[in-house]
Amino acid sequence: MAKIKHSVATRRRKKRVLKKAKGYWGDRSKQFQQARRTLMHALVYAYADRRRKKRTFRRLWITRINAACRGAGITYSAFMNGLKKAKVVLDRKVLADLAVKDSAAFKKLVELIKQ
Repeated sequence: MAKIKHSVATRRRKKRVLKKAKGYWGDRSKQFQQARRTLMHALVYAYADRRRKKRTFRRLWITRINAACRGAGITYSAFMNGLKKAKVVLDRKVLADLAVKDSAAFKKLVELIKQ
């Protein structure tokens, strides 16, 4: 029986890992084991940060809405409560965008709530 060699599959696997590790510092982009270890770590961070990004953006939107509310003389919690009572269905992303780009429309929302 002939001896089976794995050189093609091994080379392909190593090449794939090293290609993904391109740009890493020092031997982490050149040596297979270092690259594989670093790549696994990077993938864990990527997975976690995709979830963390959602939290970060929500915090940013709330901060922007709060700043615009304070400028209009109302607190964030009173504003959000007023929106619910007035049955205005706008999410925080849209409200933050209004607060930053269209302050006149945001002021109209505040006036609607103050009534």
